[in-house]
Amino acid sequence: MAEVKVPSLGESIVEATIGQWLKREGDAVESGEAIAELETDKVNVEVIAEESGVLTQILKQVGDTVAIGDVIAVIAEGQAPSAPAQQSQPSNQAQAEEVKPSAPSAPQVQAQAPSAQQASAQQQVSVPGELLVRPTPSLRRAAAAQGIDLRQVQAGALGLGAKPSAPAAPQAAPASAVQPASQAALRPDEERIRMSRRRAIIAKRLVEAQHTAAMLTTFNEVDMSRVIEIRKRRKDAFREKYGVGLGYMSFFTKAVVGALKQFPLLNAEIQGEDMIVKHHYDIGIAVATEGGLVVPVVRNADRLTFAEIEQQIADLAARARANKLSLEELQGGTFTITNGGTFGSLFSTPILNAPQVGILGMHNIVERPVAVNGQVEIRPMMYIALSYDHRIVDGAEAVSFLVTVKRLIEDPESLLLEG
Repeated sequence: MAEVKVPSLGESIVEATIGQWLKREGDAVESGEAIAELETDKVNVEVIAEESGVLTQILKQVGDTVAIGDVIAVIAEGQAPSAPAQQSQPSNQAQAEEVKPSAPSAPQVQAQAPSAQQASAQQQVSVPGELLVRPTPSLRRAAAAQGIDLRQVQAGALGLGAKPSAPAAPQAAPASAVQPASQAALRPDEERIRMSRRRAIIAKRLVEAQHTAAMLTTFNEVDMSRVIEIRKRRKDAFREKYGVGLGYMSFFTKAVVGALKQFPLLNAEIQGEDMIVKHHYDIGIAVATEGGLVVPVVRNADRLTFAEIEQQIADLAARARANKLSLEELQGGTFTITNGGTFGSLFSTPILNAPQVGILGMHNIVERPVAVNGQVEIRPMMYIALSYDHRIVDGAEAVSFLVTVKRLIEDPESLLLEG
C-alpha cells in the first residue's frame, strides 16, 4: 500500500486546493500517471502516482485545502476489480460516499443512515447535492426560519417545493447547518460563487502587500511619438524576420532595465533588516488570464534583444492563458511591468508584487494637446505610474527612476546604449 502525498509546490507555495480527481476509487493506476490536479495561486499542478496498483481510497475531496506532505489518497497493490465484482462487493469507502441522483427524472434518493452519534446530534435531512429546482422566495424564507440549509437537501426530499418541516431538534443541529448572516439565503437574482484557489490567494497577497509595504505611487507622462514612428517603419520587416510583432513591451522592458541599472534599490527586496540588491534583471510581465492575474518572468532581460524579449513575452502570455506555465517560470522576478492600457486604462496605481519593491504601470496611448517648444501640438501620450516601497526607496529616487524611463522611451536610440 502506498500513500499519495501533496508534492512540493515551489517557492513560497505551502498549500493548494484539490481541483479535480483524474481517477476514481477502484481505478487502476500506473506509476508515473497523473491522478489528481491541484490548484495554486500560480499554476495547476498534477499529482503523479509513484507506484502502480489500484486507487482504493480518496481522502480529500474537490475543493479541500491541502498542505505539502498531506496524504490525499491510497494506492494498493493489485488490479482493478471487474464491473460485476464492484457492484456485488462495493468497498466501504464507496458505501460512505455521497448519494447523488442518477438523473433529474429520478430525484428521489435514500438518505445515508446516520451513525448513532450523528443521530443523537441531528434530526434534519442530510442528503448532499444540488437542488433540482430553483427554490421560491417563500421556500427560502421558510427554510431560513427553521434553520434548514437548502443546499443540504435534495429536491425529492422537499417534495419538489413543498414547505419543509422543522427538524425535531433544531437546537442540536450541527454547526454546518447554522449559517451566519453573510451566508444567508440570497435573492433569486443573486448568485454565490466560491473564489478559486488562485483568486483567493491573489486577493490575500495583494492585501498583505498593502499592509506590509510602505507603498507610494509616482506618475509621469511619456510622448510615444518616436516609438510609434519606429514601429510603423519596422513592424513588417520585424515580423517577417523574427515571426513576432514589435510591441511596446520590449521598449519598456529595455527602458526599465536601463533605469534599474541607475537606481538599483528598485531591483531589491527586504529580508528582515537587510536589503537584498539584485544585479540581475528578471522582469515580470503581468498577464491577465481567466483564472486571475499571473506574472511570468523574462529572465536576464538585459542580455536579450528586442526580438528575443517580444518572442519570450508572446510565448509566456500564450501559455499563461492556456494554463501551461511551470512554477519556475512564475518565480524569482526582480521587478514587474503591468500594462493596463491593453484594456483601455488611462490612469491607475499598480500594487506591488511582493517581495519586489517596484512595479511600473503602463496605460492607454491617447492623443492630447501638449506644449512643444512653445507651440501646442497633438501628441500620442501615455501616463506611466511607478509604485514603490518607501521603506528602502526614497521619493527622489523613485521620481528619478520614472523620469529615466520617460527619457529612454522618448529617445529610443538611447535604449541601445543604456537598456
